[in-house]
Amino acid sequence: MLIDGIAALKTATYQFFSFSLESVSQALLGRGKLTDNVDTRMASISQDFIHNKPRLAAYNLEDCHLVWDIFQHTQILQFLVFRSQLTGLELDRSGGSVAAFSNLYLPKLHRALYIAPNLPEGGGLASPGGYVMNSIPGLYHNVLVFDFKSLYPAIIRTFKIDPLGLIEGLRAPEDAIAGYRGACFSRTQNFLPDIITKLWQQREHAKKAGDQARSQALKILMNSFYGVLGSGGCRFYDTRLASSITLRGHDILRQTTAWIEERGLNVIYGDTDSLFVHLRGQPSPEQADSLGRELVAVINQHWQTLLEQQHGLESHLELEYETRFNRFLMPTIRGSDTGSKKRYAGLIHANGGEQLIFKGLEAIRSDWTELAKAFQREIYLQVFQDQDPSDYVRRIVTETRSGKHDQQLVYRKRLRRLLTHYVKNIPPQVRAARLADAQNKHRGQPLQYQHRGTIAYVITTNGPEPLEYLKSSIDYEHYIDKQIKPIADAILPFVGLSFDSLIGAQMRLF
Repeated sequence: MLIDGIAALKTATYQFFSFSLESVSQALLGRGKLTDNVDTRMASISQDFIHNKPRLAAYNLEDCHLVWDIFQHTQILQFLVFRSQLTGLELDRSGGSVAAFSNLYLPKLHRALYIAPNLPEGGGLASPGGYVMNSIPGLYHNVLVFDFKSLYPAIIRTFKIDPLGLIEGLRAPEDAIAGYRGACFSRTQNFLPDIITKLWQQREHAKKAGDQARSQALKILMNSFYGVLGSGGCRFYDTRLASSITLRGHDILRQTTAWIEERGLNVIYGDTDSLFVHLRGQPSPEQADSLGRELVAVINQHWQTLLEQQHGLESHLELEYETRFNRFLMPTIRGSDTGSKKRYAGLIHANGGEQLIFKGLEAIRSDWTELAKAFQREIYLQVFQDQDPSDYVRRIVTETRSGKHDQQLVYRKRLRRLLTHYVKNIPPQVRAARLADAQNKHRGQPLQYQHRGTIAYVITTNGPEPLEYLKSSIDYEHYIDKQIKPIADAILPFVGLSFDSLIGAQMRLF
Protein backbone atom coordinates (compact mmCIF):
# COMPACT_ATOMS: atom_id res chain seq x y z
CA MET A 1 0.00 0.00 0.00
CA LEU A 2 1.16 3.51 -0.81
CA ILE A 3 -0.06 5.87 1.95
CA ASP A 4 -0.34 9.56 1.12
CA GLY A 5 0.57 11.49 4.25
CA ILE A 6 -1.61 14.52 3.53
CA ALA A 7 -4.72 12.47 2.74
CA ALA A 8 -4.11 10.27 5.79
CA LEU A 9 -3.80 13.24 8.16
CA LYS A 10 -6.93 14.83 6.72
CA THR A 11 -8.81 11.55 7.17
CA ALA A 12 -7.79 11.62 10.83
CA THR A 13 -9.15 15.22 11.00
CA TYR A 14 -5.80 16.95 11.49
CA GLN A 15 -5.81 20.62 10.47
CA PHE A 16 -2.83 22.84 9.71
CA PHE A 17 -2.19 26.28 8.22
CA SER A 18 -0.61 24.36 5.34
CA PHE A 19 -0.13 20.64 4.70
CA SER A 20 3.34 21.21 3.28
CA LEU A 21 6.01 19.02 4.85
CA GLU A 22 7.66 22.10 6.36
CA SER A 23 4.47 23.37 8.02
CA VAL A 24 3.34 19.99 9.35
CA SER A 25 6.77 18.99 10.66
CA GLN A 26 7.26 22.35 12.40
CA ALA A 27 3.81 22.10 13.99
CA LEU A 28 4.15 18.49 15.15
CA LEU A 29 7.88 17.93 15.59
CA GLY A 30 9.28 21.41 16.16
CA ARG A 31 11.77 21.07 13.32
CA GLY A 32 11.71 21.36 9.55
CA LYS A 33 13.51 20.89 6.27
CA LEU A 34 17.29 21.35 5.97
CA THR A 35 17.20 24.71 4.21
CA ASP A 36 17.74 28.28 5.28
CA ASN A 37 14.70 29.55 3.39
CA VAL A 38 11.87 27.19 2.45
CA ASP A 39 10.36 29.74 0.08
CA THR A 40 13.49 29.76 -2.11
CA ARG A 41 14.53 26.12 -1.67
CA MET A 42 14.40 25.33 -5.40
CA ALA A 43 17.30 27.69 -6.02
CA SER A 44 19.29 25.96 -3.25
CA ILE A 45 18.44 22.52 -4.62
CA SER A 46 19.58 23.48 -8.11
CA GLN A 47 22.77 24.99 -6.71
CA ASP A 48 23.54 21.93 -4.56
CA PHE A 49 22.81 19.52 -7.41
CA ILE A 50 25.68 21.05 -9.34
CA HIS A 51 28.09 22.05 -6.58
CA ASN A 52 27.31 20.14 -3.37
CA LYS A 53 25.61 16.78 -3.87
CA PRO A 54 26.29 15.54 -0.28
CA ARG A 55 24.36 18.51 1.09
CA LEU A 56 21.50 17.77 -1.35
CA ALA A 57 21.52 14.13 -0.23
CA ALA A 58 21.31 15.21 3.41
CA TYR A 59 18.39 17.52 2.53
CA ASN A 60 16.50 14.67 0.84
CA LEU A 61 17.26 12.21 3.62
CA GLU A 62 15.95 14.61 6.26
CA ASP A 63 12.71 14.93 4.25
CA CYS A 64 12.33 11.14 4.57
CA HIS A 65 13.05 11.30 8.30
CA LEU A 66 10.45 14.04 8.74
CA VAL A 67 7.75 12.03 6.99
CA TRP A 68 8.52 8.93 9.05
CA ASP A 69 8.63 10.87 12.31
CA ILE A 70 5.28 12.50 11.51
CA PHE A 71 3.74 9.08 10.93
CA GLN A 72 5.20 7.88 14.23
CA HIS A 73 4.16 10.98 16.16
CA THR A 74 0.54 10.88 14.96
CA GLN A 75 0.21 7.07 15.00
CA ILE A 76 -1.40 7.53 11.61
CA LEU A 77 -0.58 4.01 10.38
CA GLN A 78 -2.13 2.47 13.49
CA PHE A 79 -5.18 4.66 12.91
CA LEU A 80 -5.51 3.54 9.28
CA VAL A 81 -5.01 -0.16 10.11
CA PHE A 82 -7.70 -0.10 12.79
CA ARG A 83 -10.06 1.87 10.55
CA SER A 84 -9.54 -0.77 7.85
CA GLN A 85 -10.28 -3.60 10.27
CA LEU A 86 -13.37 -1.77 11.49
CA THR A 87 -14.86 -0.66 8.17
CA GLY A 88 -13.35 -2.82 5.44
CA LEU A 89 -11.82 0.23 3.74
CA GLU A 90 -8.40 -0.10 2.16
CA LEU A 91 -5.53 1.54 4.01
CA ASP A 92 -5.01 4.11 1.26
CA ARG A 93 -8.69 5.04 0.99
CA SER A 94 -9.38 8.63 2.06
CA GLY A 95 -12.91 9.60 3.01
CA GLY A 96 -15.17 6.64 2.43
CA SER A 97 -17.80 7.33 5.09
CA VAL A 98 -20.60 5.90 2.94
CA ALA A 99 -18.57 2.77 2.14
CA ALA A 100 -17.70 2.32 5.81
CA PHE A 101 -21.35 2.63 6.84
CA SER A 102 -22.47 0.17 4.17
CA ASN A 103 -19.80 -2.31 5.22
CA LEU A 104 -21.14 -2.28 8.78
CA TYR A 105 -24.85 -2.09 8.00
CA LEU A 106 -25.50 -4.18 4.87
CA PRO A 107 -24.56 -7.59 6.35
CA LYS A 108 -26.97 -7.08 9.25
CA LEU A 109 -29.72 -5.98 6.87
CA HIS A 110 -29.24 -8.96 4.56
CA ARG A 111 -29.15 -11.47 7.42
CA ALA A 112 -32.52 -10.08 8.52
CA LEU A 113 -33.80 -10.81 4.98
CA TYR A 114 -34.15 -7.19 3.86
CA ILE A 115 -32.88 -5.70 0.59
CA ALA A 116 -31.16 -2.30 0.60
CA PRO A 117 -32.69 0.45 -1.56
CA ASN A 118 -31.12 2.03 -4.63
CA LEU A 119 -29.38 5.39 -4.51
CA PRO A 120 -31.85 8.30 -4.38
CA GLU A 121 -32.60 9.97 -7.69
CA GLY A 122 -31.31 13.51 -8.01
CA GLY A 123 -29.11 13.28 -4.91
CA GLY A 124 -31.90 13.70 -2.38
CA LEU A 125 -33.18 16.72 -0.46
CA ALA A 126 -31.14 18.89 1.87
CA SER A 127 -31.57 18.36 5.60
CA PRO A 128 -31.33 21.06 8.31
CA GLY A 129 -27.96 21.68 9.92
CA GLY A 130 -26.98 21.89 13.56
CA TYR A 131 -28.48 24.33 16.02
CA VAL A 132 -26.75 27.70 16.24
CA MET A 133 -28.17 30.13 18.77
CA ASN A 134 -28.14 33.91 18.33
CA SER A 135 -25.35 35.07 20.60
CA ILE A 136 -25.44 37.86 23.18
CA PRO A 137 -22.33 39.95 22.46
CA GLY A 138 -20.29 41.25 25.33
CA LEU A 139 -17.14 41.07 27.43
CA TYR A 140 -17.75 38.66 30.28
CA HIS A 141 -16.25 37.25 33.46
CA ASN A 142 -16.81 33.56 34.27
CA VAL A 143 -18.33 31.79 31.28
CA LEU A 144 -18.85 28.03 31.63
CA VAL A 145 -18.88 25.83 28.52
CA PHE A 146 -20.99 22.67 28.44
CA ASP A 147 -20.93 20.00 25.71
CA PHE A 148 -23.19 17.09 24.98
CA LYS A 149 -20.85 14.14 24.58
CA SER A 150 -21.07 12.86 20.96
CA LEU A 151 -24.55 14.41 20.65
CA TYR A 152 -25.61 12.98 17.29
CA PRO A 153 -24.55 9.39 18.07
CA ALA A 154 -26.29 9.76 21.45
CA ILE A 155 -29.48 10.90 19.71
CA ILE A 156 -29.33 7.88 17.38
CA ARG A 157 -28.93 5.56 20.36
CA THR A 158 -31.63 7.20 22.45
CA PHE A 159 -34.34 7.71 19.83
CA LYS A 160 -33.61 4.52 17.83
CA ILE A 161 -32.91 6.35 14.57
CA ASP A 162 -32.20 3.76 11.92
CA PRO A 163 -32.96 3.11 8.21
CA LEU A 164 -34.72 -0.20 8.88
CA GLY A 165 -36.32 1.25 12.01
CA LEU A 166 -37.87 4.00 9.87
CA ILE A 167 -39.44 1.49 7.45
CA GLU A 168 -40.83 -0.67 10.24
CA GLY A 169 -41.86 2.31 12.35
CA LEU A 170 -43.95 3.71 9.51
CA ARG A 171 -45.68 0.32 9.19
CA ALA A 172 -46.73 0.36 12.85
CA PRO A 173 -46.67 4.03 13.97
CA GLU A 174 -48.92 3.43 16.99
CA ASP A 175 -46.05 1.93 19.00
CA ALA A 176 -43.18 3.76 17.27
CA ILE A 177 -40.99 6.65 18.42
CA ALA A 178 -41.96 9.88 16.69
CA GLY A 179 -39.23 11.59 14.71
CA TYR A 180 -39.36 14.68 12.53
CA ARG A 181 -40.86 15.40 9.11
CA GLY A 182 -43.26 12.50 9.49
CA ALA A 183 -40.71 9.92 10.66
CA CYS A 184 -41.51 7.08 13.04
CA PHE A 185 -38.94 4.61 14.36
CA SER A 186 -39.45 1.05 15.52
CA ARG A 187 -38.48 0.41 19.12
CA THR A 188 -37.23 -3.11 18.41
CA GLN A 189 -36.37 -3.54 14.73
CA ASN A 190 -33.18 -1.56 14.20
CA PHE A 191 -29.43 -2.05 13.91
CA LEU A 192 -27.77 1.36 14.09
CA PRO A 193 -28.36 2.05 17.82
CA ASP A 194 -26.68 -1.25 18.69
CA ILE A 195 -23.79 -0.60 16.26
CA ILE A 196 -23.16 2.78 17.88
CA THR A 197 -23.44 1.33 21.39
CA LYS A 198 -20.70 -1.20 20.64
CA LEU A 199 -18.50 1.43 18.99
CA TRP A 200 -19.10 3.74 21.97
CA GLN A 201 -18.01 1.03 24.40
CA GLN A 202 -14.91 0.29 22.32
CA ARG A 203 -13.99 3.97 22.31
CA GLU A 204 -14.35 4.28 26.07
CA HIS A 205 -12.07 1.27 26.45
CA ALA A 206 -9.54 2.76 24.00
CA LYS A 207 -9.55 6.09 25.85
CA LYS A 208 -8.94 4.40 29.19
CA ALA A 209 -6.10 2.39 27.63
CA GLY A 210 -4.55 5.54 26.16
CA ASP A 211 -4.93 4.18 22.60
CA GLN A 212 -5.35 7.50 20.79
CA ALA A 213 -5.32 6.03 17.29
CA ARG A 214 -8.13 3.58 18.04
CA SER A 215 -10.13 6.19 19.95
CA GLN A 216 -9.88 8.68 17.09
CA ALA A 217 -10.90 6.10 14.47
CA LEU A 218 -13.98 5.15 16.48
CA LYS A 219 -14.93 8.77 17.11
CA ILE A 220 -14.70 9.67 13.42
CA LEU A 221 -16.75 6.66 12.40
CA MET A 222 -19.53 7.33 14.92
CA ASN A 223 -19.71 11.00 14.04
CA SER A 224 -19.88 10.20 10.32
CA PHE A 225 -23.19 8.34 10.58
CA TYR A 226 -25.30 11.51 10.62
CA GLY A 227 -23.57 12.84 7.51
CA VAL A 228 -23.97 9.50 5.73
CA LEU A 229 -27.70 9.35 6.39
CA GLY A 230 -28.04 12.89 5.07
CA SER A 231 -25.97 12.26 1.95
CA GLY A 232 -27.54 11.65 -1.45
CA GLY A 233 -24.56 9.41 -2.20
CA CYS A 234 -25.74 6.84 0.35
CA ARG A 235 -28.38 4.25 -0.54
CA PHE A 236 -29.92 4.63 2.93
CA TYR A 237 -30.41 8.37 2.53
CA ASP A 238 -33.73 9.72 3.74
CA THR A 239 -34.25 13.33 4.76
CA ARG A 240 -36.43 12.07 7.63
CA LEU A 241 -33.41 10.24 9.08
CA ALA A 242 -31.01 13.20 9.05
CA SER A 243 -33.72 15.66 10.10
CA SER A 244 -34.70 13.47 13.04
CA ILE A 245 -31.10 13.79 14.25
CA THR A 246 -30.44 17.50 13.72
CA LEU A 247 -33.89 18.80 14.63
CA ARG A 248 -33.86 16.66 17.74
CA GLY A 249 -30.52 18.30 18.54
CA HIS A 250 -32.17 21.71 18.15
CA ASP A 251 -34.89 20.81 20.63
CA ILE A 252 -32.39 19.29 23.08
CA LEU A 253 -30.32 22.48 23.18
CA ARG A 254 -33.43 24.67 23.48
CA GLN A 255 -34.84 22.60 26.33
CA THR A 256 -31.47 22.47 28.09
CA THR A 257 -31.18 26.25 27.73
CA ALA A 258 -34.60 26.67 29.32
CA TRP A 259 -33.66 24.46 32.28
CA ILE A 260 -30.42 26.37 32.81
CA GLU A 261 -32.12 29.77 32.66
CA GLU A 262 -34.79 28.57 35.12
CA ARG A 263 -31.92 28.43 37.63
CA GLY A 264 -31.20 32.13 37.12
CA LEU A 265 -28.26 31.66 34.78
CA ASN A 266 -27.72 33.30 31.40
CA VAL A 267 -27.02 31.25 28.26
CA ILE A 268 -25.18 33.65 25.93
CA TYR A 269 -24.49 31.27 23.03
CA GLY A 270 -25.14 27.77 21.73
CA ASP A 271 -23.69 25.87 18.79
CA THR A 272 -24.59 22.31 17.64
CA ASP A 273 -23.76 20.50 20.90
CA SER A 274 -22.35 23.27 23.13
CA LEU A 275 -23.79 25.89 25.45
CA PHE A 276 -21.99 28.92 26.93
CA VAL A 277 -23.32 30.01 30.31
CA HIS A 278 -22.47 33.31 32.00
CA LEU A 279 -22.27 33.33 35.79
CA ARG A 280 -23.31 36.64 37.27
CA GLY A 281 -21.49 38.05 40.27
CA GLN A 282 -17.91 37.12 41.19
CA PRO A 283 -17.81 33.44 42.16
CA SER A 284 -14.44 31.95 42.98
CA PRO A 285 -12.96 29.43 40.52
CA GLU A 286 -13.84 26.65 42.95
CA GLN A 287 -17.43 27.86 43.26
CA ALA A 288 -17.79 28.18 39.47
CA ASP A 289 -16.44 24.66 38.88
CA SER A 290 -18.69 23.26 41.58
CA LEU A 291 -21.71 24.93 39.97
CA GLY A 292 -20.71 23.53 36.59
CA ARG A 293 -20.55 19.97 37.93
CA GLU A 294 -23.83 20.43 39.79
CA LEU A 295 -25.53 21.74 36.66
CA VAL A 296 -24.36 18.73 34.64
CA ALA A 297 -25.83 16.30 37.18
CA VAL A 298 -29.15 18.17 37.29
CA ILE A 299 -29.54 18.44 33.50
CA ASN A 300 -28.64 14.81 32.86
CA GLN A 301 -31.19 13.72 35.47
CA HIS A 302 -33.81 15.96 33.86
CA TRP A 303 -33.25 14.20 30.53
CA GLN A 304 -33.43 10.76 32.11
CA THR A 305 -36.76 11.62 33.74
CA LEU A 306 -38.29 13.45 30.77
CA LEU A 307 -37.50 10.76 28.19
CA GLU A 308 -38.70 7.96 30.45
CA GLN A 309 -41.97 9.75 31.21
CA GLN A 310 -42.75 11.05 27.72
CA HIS A 311 -41.35 8.34 25.46
CA GLY A 312 -40.49 5.35 27.64
CA LEU A 313 -36.86 5.67 26.53
CA GLU A 314 -33.55 5.37 28.31
CA SER A 315 -31.53 8.56 27.83
CA HIS A 316 -28.02 8.28 26.46
CA LEU A 317 -27.65 12.06 26.41
CA GLU A 318 -24.69 13.12 28.52
CA LEU A 319 -23.96 16.77 29.20
CA GLU A 320 -20.35 17.44 30.23
CA TYR A 321 -18.75 20.44 31.89
CA GLU A 322 -15.91 21.22 29.50
CA THR A 323 -14.15 24.38 30.68
CA ARG A 324 -14.41 27.75 32.39
CA PHE A 325 -13.35 31.00 30.79
CA ASN A 326 -12.11 33.56 33.30
CA ARG A 327 -12.73 36.22 30.67
CA PHE A 328 -14.73 35.77 27.49
CA LEU A 329 -15.52 37.93 24.48
CA MET A 330 -18.48 37.27 22.23
CA PRO A 331 -17.93 39.83 19.44
CA THR A 332 -20.40 41.44 17.12
CA ILE A 333 -20.61 41.03 13.38
CA ARG A 334 -18.41 43.74 11.87
CA GLY A 335 -20.35 46.91 11.26
CA SER A 336 -23.33 45.67 13.27
CA ASP A 337 -24.62 45.37 16.83
CA THR A 338 -25.69 41.77 16.19
CA GLY A 339 -23.75 39.05 17.98
CA SER A 340 -21.55 36.89 15.80
CA LYS A 341 -21.71 33.11 15.44
CA LYS A 342 -18.88 30.59 15.62
CA ARG A 343 -16.47 33.38 16.62
CA TYR A 344 -15.26 34.08 20.15
CA ALA A 345 -12.19 34.43 22.32
CA GLY A 346 -11.48 33.71 25.94
CA LEU A 347 -8.88 33.32 28.68
CA ILE A 348 -8.59 30.10 30.66
CA HIS A 349 -6.23 28.73 33.29
CA ALA A 350 -4.30 25.76 31.91
CA ASN A 351 -1.08 23.98 32.84
CA GLY A 352 -0.39 26.36 35.70
CA GLY A 353 -0.78 29.52 33.62
CA GLU A 354 -3.15 31.53 31.46
CA GLN A 355 -4.01 30.49 27.92
CA LEU A 356 -5.80 32.47 25.22
CA ILE A 357 -8.38 30.60 23.13
CA PHE A 358 -9.54 31.92 19.76
CA LYS A 359 -12.36 30.46 17.71
CA GLY A 360 -12.98 31.78 14.20
CA LEU A 361 -10.98 34.95 14.79
CA GLU A 362 -7.98 36.35 12.95
CA ALA A 363 -5.23 34.80 15.06
CA ILE A 364 -5.76 31.42 13.40
CA ARG A 365 -6.43 32.55 9.85
CA SER A 366 -3.80 31.96 7.20
CA ASP A 367 -4.32 35.32 5.48
CA TRP A 368 -3.14 37.39 8.44
CA THR A 369 0.46 38.41 9.04
CA GLU A 370 2.59 37.58 12.05
CA LEU A 371 2.21 41.19 13.17
CA ALA A 372 -1.58 40.87 13.16
CA LYS A 373 -1.46 37.62 15.10
CA ALA A 374 0.95 38.99 17.71
CA PHE A 375 -1.05 42.23 17.99
CA GLN A 376 -4.30 40.38 18.48
CA ARG A 377 -2.95 38.11 21.18
CA GLU A 378 -1.45 41.00 23.14
CA ILE A 379 -4.42 43.36 22.91
CA TYR A 380 -6.84 40.61 23.93
CA LEU A 381 -4.59 39.61 26.81
CA GLN A 382 -4.40 43.19 28.07
CA VAL A 383 -8.17 43.66 27.89
CA PHE A 384 -8.83 40.29 29.56
CA GLN A 385 -6.40 41.27 32.34
CA ASP A 386 -8.24 44.61 32.81
CA GLN A 387 -5.30 46.65 31.52
CA ASP A 388 -5.72 49.77 29.38
CA PRO A 389 -4.53 48.82 25.84
CA SER A 390 -4.37 52.43 24.58
CA ASP A 391 -0.60 52.87 24.88
CA TYR A 392 0.04 49.47 23.31
CA VAL A 393 -2.15 50.27 20.28
CA ARG A 394 -0.44 53.60 19.73
CA ARG A 395 3.00 52.05 20.12
CA ILE A 396 2.36 49.28 17.59
CA VAL A 397 1.09 51.79 15.03
CA THR A 398 4.13 54.03 15.55
CA GLU A 399 6.58 51.13 15.40
CA THR A 400 4.92 49.73 12.27
CA ARG A 401 5.26 53.06 10.46
CA SER A 402 8.89 53.33 11.56
CA GLY A 403 9.74 49.94 10.04
CA LYS A 404 10.40 48.15 13.32
CA HIS A 405 8.09 45.26 12.42
CA ASP A 406 8.98 44.78 8.77
CA GLN A 407 9.85 41.11 9.28
CA GLN A 408 6.31 40.49 10.55
CA LEU A 409 4.55 42.02 7.55
CA VAL A 410 5.00 39.08 5.20
CA TYR A 411 1.97 37.33 3.71
CA ARG A 412 2.35 33.65 2.87
CA LYS A 413 -0.33 32.30 0.56
CA ARG A 414 -0.70 29.05 -1.31
CA LEU A 415 -1.24 29.13 -5.08
CA ARG A 416 -4.09 26.68 -5.56
CA ARG A 417 -3.99 26.66 -9.36
CA LEU A 418 -1.38 26.81 -12.08
CA LEU A 419 -0.14 30.36 -12.46
CA THR A 420 -1.36 30.53 -16.07
CA HIS A 421 -4.89 29.61 -14.97
CA TYR A 422 -5.44 32.92 -13.19
CA VAL A 423 -7.02 35.07 -15.91
CA LYS A 424 -9.94 37.24 -14.73
CA ASN A 425 -9.30 37.50 -11.01
CA ILE A 426 -5.65 38.18 -10.19
CA PRO A 427 -5.20 38.09 -6.38
CA PRO A 428 -2.13 39.67 -4.72
CA GLN A 429 -0.28 36.38 -4.25
CA VAL A 430 -0.53 35.67 -8.00
CA ARG A 431 0.78 39.11 -8.91
CA ALA A 432 3.71 38.59 -6.54
CA ALA A 433 4.40 35.09 -7.92
CA ARG A 434 4.44 36.35 -11.49
CA LEU A 435 6.89 39.09 -10.55
CA ALA A 436 9.11 36.51 -8.81
CA ASP A 437 9.19 34.15 -11.77
CA ALA A 438 9.80 37.02 -14.16
CA GLN A 439 12.90 37.83 -12.13
CA ASN A 440 13.87 34.15 -11.96
CA LYS A 441 13.64 33.91 -15.74
CA HIS A 442 15.64 37.11 -16.21
CA ARG A 443 18.41 35.74 -13.97
CA GLY A 444 18.45 32.33 -15.61
CA GLN A 445 17.10 30.58 -12.51
CA PRO A 446 14.38 27.89 -12.34
CA LEU A 447 10.77 29.13 -12.30
CA GLN A 448 9.32 28.41 -8.87
CA TYR A 449 5.62 29.26 -8.98
CA GLN A 450 4.24 28.03 -12.32
CA HIS A 451 2.95 24.78 -10.78
CA ARG A 452 1.36 26.02 -7.55
CA GLY A 453 3.47 26.38 -4.40
CA THR A 454 3.53 28.95 -1.59
CA ILE A 455 4.56 32.56 -2.18
CA ALA A 456 5.85 34.98 0.45
CA TYR A 457 5.13 38.60 -0.42
CA VAL A 458 4.77 42.11 1.00
CA ILE A 459 2.32 44.87 0.08
CA THR A 460 4.34 47.89 -1.10
CA THR A 461 3.48 51.31 -2.43
CA ASN A 462 3.64 49.68 -5.88
CA GLY A 463 1.46 46.72 -4.95
CA PRO A 464 2.38 43.17 -3.89
CA GLU A 465 6.02 42.20 -4.38
CA PRO A 466 7.72 38.84 -3.68
CA LEU A 467 9.86 38.78 -0.57
CA GLU A 468 12.94 37.53 -2.43
CA TYR A 469 12.76 40.42 -4.92
CA LEU A 470 11.44 43.23 -2.75
CA LYS A 471 12.45 46.62 -4.18
CA SER A 472 9.69 49.14 -3.29
CA SER A 473 8.80 50.81 0.00
CA ILE A 474 6.40 48.93 2.24
CA ASP A 475 2.87 50.35 2.31
CA TYR A 476 2.54 50.67 6.08
CA GLU A 477 -0.91 52.24 5.90
CA HIS A 478 -2.19 49.07 4.23
CA TYR A 479 -1.09 47.01 7.23
CA ILE A 480 -2.51 49.50 9.72
CA ASP A 481 -5.88 49.72 7.92
CA LYS A 482 -6.26 46.09 6.86
CA GLN A 483 -4.48 44.17 9.63
CA ILE A 484 -4.27 46.17 12.87
CA LYS A 485 -7.45 48.25 12.76
CA PRO A 486 -9.96 45.40 12.21
CA ILE A 487 -8.51 43.46 15.14
CA ALA A 488 -8.60 46.48 17.42
CA ASP A 489 -12.15 47.41 16.40
CA ALA A 490 -13.37 43.92 17.32
CA ILE A 491 -12.57 44.35 21.03
CA LEU A 492 -11.93 48.02 21.86
CA PRO A 493 -15.62 49.09 21.82
CA PHE A 494 -16.28 46.67 24.69
CA VAL A 495 -13.96 48.75 26.91
CA GLY A 496 -15.20 52.12 25.67
CA LEU A 497 -12.39 52.78 23.18
CA SER A 498 -11.99 52.96 19.42
CA PHE A 499 -9.01 52.58 17.16
CA ASP A 500 -9.65 55.82 15.27
CA SER A 501 -9.87 57.89 18.45
CA LEU A 502 -6.62 56.40 19.79
CA ILE A 503 -4.51 57.10 16.71
CA GLY A 504 -6.49 59.91 15.10
CA ALA A 505 -4.04 62.60 16.22
CA GLN A 506 -1.15 60.61 14.81
CA MET A 507 -2.85 60.01 11.48
CA ARG A 508 -3.21 63.75 10.89
CA LEU A 509 0.58 64.07 10.97
CA PHE A 510 0.95 61.93 7.82
